Amino acid sequence: MQAPRLRRVAVLVLEGAKPLDVGIPAQVFTTRASMPYEVRVCGAAPGPVTGGDGLSYHVADGLDALTWADIVFIPGYRFPDRDDPPPAVVDALVTAHGLGARLAAISTGAFALAATGLLDGRRATTHWHYTRALAARHPLVRVDENVLFVDEGSVLTSAGAASGIDLCLHILRGDLGVAASNHTARRLVAAPYRSGGQAQYVPRSVPEPLGERFAATREWALRRLDAALTLTVLARHAAVSPRTFSRRFVEDTGYTPMQWVMRARIDAARELLERSERSVEQIAADVGLGTGANLRTHFQRILGTTPSEYRRTFTQGG
Repeated sequence: MQAPRLRRVAVLVLEGAKPLDVGIPAQVFTTRASMPYEVRVCGAAPGPVTGGDGLSYHVADGLDALTWADIVFIPGYRFPDRDDPPPAVVDALVTAHGLGARLAAISTGAFALAATGLLDGRRATTHWHYTRALAARHPLVRVDENVLFVDEGSVLTSAGAASGIDLCLHILRGDLGVAASNHTARRLVAAPYRSGGQAQYVPRSVPEPLGERFAATREWALRRLDAALTLTVLARHAAVSPRTFSRRFVEDTGYTPMQWVMRARIDAARELLERSERSVEQIAADVGLGTGANLRTHFQRILGTTPSEYRRTFTQGG
């Protein structure tokens, strides 16, 4: 297996930058032997940057890091609805995008990304507190307030700080595969995967312990993907009615229970394709899909490729 190519990550720290938003991509893509990424933290110019929440930063690089990068993260910052970033920052983001970099905004970093015009006509999200402000300030952006993150290919946006982790893991999955993403999630003690379609803010009329019970059921199911996992079986484990389980499950994950089970099985198959030499028929049995034909059908429907092509991608290097 060839080593994945090195990818260059720039984290752009703007005035008022939120500490968690800065730290998430810097830590997820941290430069280490097991991760084919090089990370640089930059600002409008090298030197001190006044941050938010009582912290400040000293960055080694200026805007030149954006034209160097393959991925540019724009962490959230305070008072994003007051003024756009300096023109030099906006121009540098546009230039980086034109050179092929992906631009990924965390939380209110979406305002800086929207200032480039690159989100016009596209879906985007930001922290739920600022979704209306983003829509008002940038009316050409199709703001979706009910998701954790949005992937529009070369431009990506996420909601609050925690969903920045989801976005980073989503990018890792695309770059390096499920195994690498799950390894990083375990290192961060984070959920391996939450769908972008999951609601970022849902008022609860049900006591929170029920949410914990549902999380326990998901963990239980992930250890039994080769078994029969019907709605009735899952609801019985959560000790609620199938109707309640189904309704709350969609609120918690963005998927119906059976959609979630199928995607969990496909993810398990992806990891086995990446890390083992087991046949497609063996993997189908391991993840509860029965036959290779069944695995191929669902793999094509969900991922738009075949198991063999997917394995070839990750054995030839990313």
